[in-house]
Amino acid sequence: MPTDQDHVTRTIELAEEAVEAGNTPFGALLAVDGEVRREARNTTRTDDDVSAHPELKLARWAGSALSSEELADCTMYASTEPCPMCTAAIHYAGIDRVVFGVAGETLHELTGGGIPIPADEVIRRADGDTVVEGPIATEAAMAVHESFFGA
Repeated sequence: MPTDQDHVTRTIELAEEAVEAGNTPFGALLAVDGEVRREARNTTRTDDDVSAHPELKLARWAGSALSSEELADCTMYASTEPCPMCTAAIHYAGIDRVVFGVAGETLHELTGGGIPIPADEVIRRADGDTVVEGPIATEAAMAVHESFFGA
């Protein structure tokens, strides 16, 4: 059975694929009881859609396609900590757990962009139950960002 680290490593690969397709470096996947159910890459540039974050796309899919039992066993893995918009969608979809590679604050220190509010803070303020874990792969996840945004 794949580990959290294995899944986050895959999301970093998805982030690299997003860059190859002309987008910014973000990737995510959903696993239910350890089994990958869906993957997504950032497509904000190629879709000309500021909301085409992989985490938001997956949360929307999960909220409509998964049963409440599946959502209770669902983990979203992300190369980078989900932004507040995506975290709110994760909360509303009812996804049980989030594991990410690098903290949003760390990325913010490099780029100066984004809204550096931690995902666990968004969940706490929403009175949510989603468990947020990370960062678990800062160096590997930041390598993709540093390559894209410049170190």
